[in-house]
Amino acid sequence: MNTFGKKLTLTTFGESHGKALGCVLDGVPAGLAIDEAYIQSELDRRKPGKSELETGRKEADRVEILSGVFEGLSTGTPIAMVIFNTNQKSKDYDNVKDLFRPGHADFTYYHKYGLRDYRGGGRSSARETAARVAGGAIAKLILAEIGVAIQSGVCEVDGISGEIQDFEYAKGSKLYALDPNVEKAQESAILTAKNNHNSVGGVVLTTATGVPIGLGEPIYYKLDATLAEAMMGINAAKAVEIGDGVASTHLKGNESNDELNNQGFVSNHAGGILGGISNGDTVIVKTHFKPTPSIFQEQDTITTDNQEVKCNLKGRHDPCVAIRGSIVCEAMMALTLADMVLLNMGKKMEHLKSIYS
Repeated sequence: MNTFGKKLTLTTFGESHGKALGCVLDGVPAGLAIDEAYIQSELDRRKPGKSELETGRKEADRVEILSGVFEGLSTGTPIAMVIFNTNQKSKDYDNVKDLFRPGHADFTYYHKYGLRDYRGGGRSSARETAARVAGGAIAKLILAEIGVAIQSGVCEVDGISGEIQDFEYAKGSKLYALDPNVEKAQESAILTAKNNHNSVGGVVLTTATGVPIGLGEPIYYKLDATLAEAMMGINAAKAVEIGDGVASTHLKGNESNDELNNQGFVSNHAGGILGGISNGDTVIVKTHFKPTPSIFQEQDTITTDNQEVKCNLKGRHDPCVAIRGSIVCEAMMALTLADMVLLNMGKKMEHLKSIYS
């Protein structure tokens, strides 16, 4: 499936080394002010080649809106956007066209479809996420209208974890680090791996504030379950935590429960979600990314005809995918919440009466 969402649906298309990639976002209410400069600024945060901590591939990632917007406002029809590829070096992949790169989707794509686009992984490439960021930017514009704000940052790199969660600081950090006290150590770990032709993993913290109570559709479209699906759908994501996540398994019930007073919840171990429905507190999600599988060390693999060979990669790759992945996490959080907002609109008769009476 290439479509995400129920009321607000995002369908993406394109490949890493194809002519272009893009998306169709359907379900956007008419009359939303579409800030094209803001959409581009979100893509600029994700685009490659901004520092030595990222891939050397230089892409402008200029987005063009093809439909669904008239005189700066959404028309209520599908919004199509396209991003043209301008800096492909497909010849870097000629030596791997008949073998499976370890850690990549080459093996599974080939056996599922009987063929594969070996140029940068084709559809399985993380370059596809640029389209999600474009769609997510519009979802953020929807959410801003009701006071919901989303932010993210890198909280761990190569096992180096910070304690401070400074989202304002992260905005100016090359690796979107949340804790300035460990930023240099995290940066050093990335550069050391890069210089050794290797890569490292990382963890992204994403939060949403101002989330109204009641988002989430029991039983099979719960908010936390859908957020987990959204984040796990990002390339290289291997685990997702909501609220205290794994740490909650080490707590007793009296430590894990979020008590209430007349001001609201005293704590937020649940990460803003109870029974799959938002409780009005901050939604908290951690996404764990594995090390980038594209490394420049010789590895053992097999060819498409099952011959054992050595794999030596060329090309330009991120030594830590979590950095740019943090922007994608924001986009997927926004798409999920905006979809849930639209789904929730008809859950009470008073909502229908307010529109139609």
